[in-house]
Parts: sequence; C-alpha cells; structure tokens
Amino acid sequence: MKDAVPTAQNSFWPRALPPQIPVPEGSLWLNLEISARRYPNKPAYVFFGKPMSYGQLHAQAMQLSRNLRARGFEKGDRFCLYMQNSPAFALIFYAVLRLGGVVVPVNPMCKAEELAYFVKDSGSKLVFCAADLLPIARQAQQDSAQAGHALELVGCSYASFMAARDELAEDERPSAEVYDWLHARPQQELADLQLVDMIGEGLQAGPDPEEAVADDLALIAYTSGTTGFPKGCMHTHRSLMGNAILGYWNNTTAGVISLASVPMFHITGLLYYVLVNVFIGTTTLLINRWDKRLASGLIKKYGVTHWTCIPTMVADIMGDDSYKDFGFQQLRYLSGGGTGMPKALADRLLDEFGLDFVEGYGLTETVASTHVNPPQRPKHQCLGIPISGVTSLVMDQDSQQPLGANEIGEIVIDSPTVFKGYWNKPQDYEDSFVSIGGRRFFKTGDIGYFDEEGYFFLTDRSKRMINSSGFKVWPTEVESLFYKNEKIKEVCVIAIKDAYRGESAKAIIVLKPSARGTTTAEEVRDWARGHMAAYKVPKHIEFTEALPKSGSGKILWRQLQEAANPEDTPAD
Repeated sequence: MKDAVPTAQNSFWPRALPPQIPVPEGSLWLNLEISARRYPNKPAYVFFGKPMSYGQLHAQAMQLSRNLRARGFEKGDRFCLYMQNSPAFALIFYAVLRLGGVVVPVNPMCKAEELAYFVKDSGSKLVFCAADLLPIARQAQQDSAQAGHALELVGCSYASFMAARDELAEDERPSAEVYDWLHARPQQELADLQLVDMIGEGLQAGPDPEEAVADDLALIAYTSGTTGFPKGCMHTHRSLMGNAILGYWNNTTAGVISLASVPMFHITGLLYYVLVNVFIGTTTLLINRWDKRLASGLIKKYGVTHWTCIPTMVADIMGDDSYKDFGFQQLRYLSGGGTGMPKALADRLLDEFGLDFVEGYGLTETVASTHVNPPQRPKHQCLGIPISGVTSLVMDQDSQQPLGANEIGEIVIDSPTVFKGYWNKPQDYEDSFVSIGGRRFFKTGDIGYFDEEGYFFLTDRSKRMINSSGFKVWPTEVESLFYKNEKIKEVCVIAIKDAYRGESAKAIIVLKPSARGTTTAEEVRDWARGHMAAYKVPKHIEFTEALPKSGSGKILWRQLQEAANPEDTPAD
C-alpha cells in the first residue's frame, strides 16, 4: 500500500535524535519525584515574582494527596480542575495523580451549566476552583446535589502563590484590575475547604496513597464540543508519558526557561507546562491572561529561551508599532500550533529576528503533538513530520485507502499517545477509528496531504470547505493570503449562503489601528483580487473590533459561521 515517508527515514529528522525514543514506564508522579531530587531548589514555576521550587512542588503535592486520601478519596476518583494558569494547577494535577485519581481540566470561562455538565458526565467528586469562580462552582454544586450527586469545592486564591504588589518589579506587575482579580479570596460560605489549608504542614494527613501504574487512567480532557456535547478523551499515564518526552525534539534541557501563555487546562498548555517541563526539569514563567506588555517584560527580565504560543499572539504583537521591542531577540526557540502561522508573519520573524516559527500539530485525542517541524529545517504553514512513535497516513475518505504524496485526504494517526476512549461513549470511540493494513488509525477529521519529503500540510477541516460554483475554497489559504496585507491584523473567512453560487466566502477582518476608519471593504477586495484567484476573493467583507477566541487563543470560526447562517444551527 502507499504510505507516507516513514518517520525514521525522513532526511530532516532532528540531528542527534534517534528515530525512536523509549517511553518511560510508571506513573507521571515519578517525573516530579525525580526532578525534585535532582533540582530541589530550582524554580519549577515563577508566578508574578514568586518562585515555586521543585522541592516545594513535590512536598506540597504529596501533602495534598495525603489529605485527599484522609478525606476518603480513592484511586480512580475524578477531580475537576477549574482555574487559570498558576502553580496551584500543577500542584493539584500531580497530587491527584499521586492519589491514583483522574484530573478533569475545565475551561475557566465555562459557566455553571457547563461546569455542571463536566461534573455530571465525569462523575467528579470534587472541584478545585479559583476564588473568583466559586459562585459559579457553588451553583454547579447545587445543581449536582439536586441530581443526587455529592460534590465538594476547594477554593484557591492565586495570591497565595504570587509576590506582594510592592515586591513586584514594574515589568512583571499586572494591571491594577488584574491584581485585584488575582487577590480574590475564597469565601468561606462558598468554599467547603481552602487549598492553602490542605497543603499546610499543620493539617493531619493520611498515609501515602498507593502509586498509580502506567496503564491507570490519569486524565479526562474534554474536546471543544463544537459539533455537539463535549466528549471526554481518556488518557492513561502511559499515553501522557508518550509526549512528556517531547522536549527531546528540540534538545530541551533543564537550563531552558519557558514562558507559559497558553492555558494549562488546554491540552497544549498541559503538555508543555505541566508534563514536558516537569519531566526535564525546566523553569516555567506563568501568566494567566494574555498580556503582551507583561509577556515582553518577563521575556527580557528572566531571559526566556523558549516560547510555545498561539499564532494569534504573534499577530497581536506584530500588529503593534513597538513590536521590535517585544523581546524576540532573546528567544532561542519559538513554536506553536492550533492554527496556521501566516507565512507573511513567519517571514518577518525570520527576516527581522532570525527566528523560525516551528509549527506542530495534534489534538486532544493525541495529547497534542503528533507532528512537529524539524527545528533545523521547518516549513511554513506546515504541520511538520510525524514524531517518534507516530505513524501517519493520508486516507481517501470514500475508499478508506492510503494516498500518496500530494494527494489530499483525511489525516489518520497511529501513536502510543492516542486516547483510550471517549468517557461513557464507547460507540463514538469505535467510530473514530479505521483499520488500514491490519492497524487501527485514529481519524482526525482534518484534511491535508504530505509532500515528497514527508512533511504534512493541512488544507482544512472537511466541514469548513467552501464550495462556490463548484470551486473548492479553503478558508485557511485565503486567510493566509490576507495576512500579507499590511493593514490587516487578524482575519477569519467563513462560508455564507449564496443563491447563485451555493456558497460564497465572507472575510471578517480586524484592521490595525492605523488603518481603521480609512480602509474600505472595496479597497480590501481590490487588494485581494491582485493576490488570489478570482474564485477565492471573498464576496463579502466585514470589519470588526475583535474576533471571538477560545481560551487557548484559537479563533472561533464556527461561532462566526453559525451567526452568519443561523438557519443551519442545530436546534437545542
């Protein structure tokens, strides 16, 4: 059968990296224990001026796990983690794993009804909740009680893990509004317990819990739910460990200092800033709301070497007149995914700062990365090549047979990091796989191809394609072309109904400040006609102040799509 270029034979495999990397056995807790022994005084995290060493992280996580055991929680119990980035997130994550429990990350933008769904669907018994979210969590707790499900709430104040305002240097000080939000304290009438008490040495704790093993369930990570109710992807310690070693890809060492601007509840942030960093022993600077001023200050103050981000963050920086002072010169490695990096921006990063933007690809079902560009030879707007242990093909959706180079089909994946099931949805899990050559491959639902060198490219998700008078228009391609326009900061292309063509493209555009009020839709359309085929030029142009984004920074194109075509939105 036709096959993609095998990973081990790819000529551009990272230098000095063997084609296969053995995945360590055992639980993820072991990674923290080893790093704490190696680097007990080294900062694991720095959060608004206050470091948490690996020794402290290990000790507090152990104390929390003992207290959970003393309160009657057991191996296999599920725990929702409902907060923004902070050292507390990692502390709770590893404490739950030490107990043998299962972490259920929840987007902190979720409201009570959504949180209640995650609690009910996962059967979680406790929610670790940031102080500002306690009113929402209390409502979810009451809803759970009415359904006969007992739920405890543990409140957490971000202020417990950060320095006092007068101790913060100007370049790492949040705005007054954000500072007040960070200092919200758990209200006793809302929180059943407080995290600060559960990690204190004065509280009587139970015995050490039994350590989990590699094939125990560790994580239920919910998909975005854009095509229906969110589904919980089940990951074991083994499947998560399969990507915890990803730092080897770019020669990451314990000397690396990273900036964490991607949310930890999202699979990408969880991978890079909870799993990979602890496995290797790096230092991570945390910010919990995107703030380019603060990010710039941290990069320059602490000497950040590595930054994994969302391309929209780079677009935000590069759209500012002061982008040259951001601190790109400091970085040694810049990477990201979730959405394609526009070639025009990638070219500017390389030309002006000598910095390649290394793109990768993955899903919640695969613990994020399955494909990453070789650091020494990345291609722009490219998913990269399959990493160690991954076999990836492009499949014809009708015949379910693998295709050859430059043939477009659905990307399918076989990897040790592929999830072990959708929680309580076994049929959905079975339906997401296909058998090719006697092997089970996960169907990603993403449409793409690989070139003669084995690099994979995404053309789009199958449902996002625009069919205009028989011409197939791929929105990401049109968006990429628009980013070459110096007046455009961000853009999202969607399909709208067209009585004549069936569908037409519509571009929703955020202009740079200097272009607002003076740029017309016709001017943009004229520019487009000179940069893309006529059938790709959006028939409709709309200007907006901002595009809706998910907690991980992805542009919510489906939300815009449904708003433009409300008759296609499924009824409740």
